[in-house]
Amino acid sequence: MSDENLNGIAPAADAQQGPTFTVEKLYVKDVSFEAPNAPQVFNEPGQPDLQMKLNQKVQRLADTAFEVSLGITLTCTLNDKTAYLAEVEQAGVFGLGGMDDQMLDAMLGIQCPNILYPYASAIIGQLITSGGFPPFPMQPINFEALYAETLRQRVAQMSQQGDSLADAETAGNA
Repeated sequence: MSDENLNGIAPAADAQQGPTFTVEKLYVKDVSFEAPNAPQVFNEPGQPDLQMKLNQKVQRLADTAFEVSLGITLTCTLNDKTAYLAEVEQAGVFGLGGMDDQMLDAMLGIQCPNILYPYASAIIGQLITSGGFPPFPMQPINFEALYAETLRQRVAQMSQQGDSLADAETAGNA
């Protein structure tokens, strides 16, 4: 029996070629809930105004290991008073290997936040209901569209920097 034919199973070395993606660890990095105007805010009439902010951080831990953090801040105001402020930073360690820079950037900007978001939204929901407020079902987020917008902004910023450098060189030659 040859090493090339192991009952239809490729040797382990062949299995490691190509892109790899693994979820090594998921965890809550930070969580906070404030209801600064409770209990009076529970009797406030009116329609609540909800504002959500997202942020994402990526840190390279090793050659193929990355920590991705997804931060969500949800602020609810009622008649210009803060009803509650819920914040969570959900993080994960991801293994990404065998990818070019463009594919790696896309995986970190799309796939990793897609994995983290359900955990973060569940924690936000628990915080809100534990704080005595009605549940707030968080809608799905299209991280692919957000990533595309980020790329567009990067290109625009590089274009502006290129224009500024060209202007500076022109001014220097005058």
